[in-house]
Order: sequence, then C-alpha cells, then structure tokens
Amino acid sequence: MRQDLNIYGIYVPALLLELVITYALSMLVSRLFVRLDLYRHVWHRALFDLAIFVCLLGGVVYFSSEFLS
Repeated sequence: MRQDLNIYGIYVPALLLELVITYALSMLVSRLFVRLDLYRHVWHRALFDLAIFVCLLGGVVYFSSEFLS
C-alpha cells in the first residue's frame, strides 16, 4: 500500500513526488536526445516523449516501491 509523505505537516501523495522526479528525468533524457540528434529517427516527437515519460515513471515507481519501502 502506498503511503502519503508528511513534509513539514503537509501530506503529499507519493505519486506526486514520483511524477516530479520523472519529469526532471524526462527533461534530461530529452536534452540528451537533442544533443545527440536522435530525434531525427523519431516519427512523432510528442508521442515518443510521452512514451519515454511513461517508461521512466514505471521505473521510478518500481524503484521507490522496491528499494525505499
């Protein structure tokens, strides 16, 4: 069961923090893809970015439930 996090008396859902971490990771991956010019191989950039975000979110949720609980 997922827990809420208590940050200075404010209860924050764990998924919200995982989404923020995933957003930061997806921005790093996107910048890496731009720098390496890998987006030229992608047909639909927005759809590809969404897929990367979902994959990263799955990894962050798995990591947080597996190692931090």
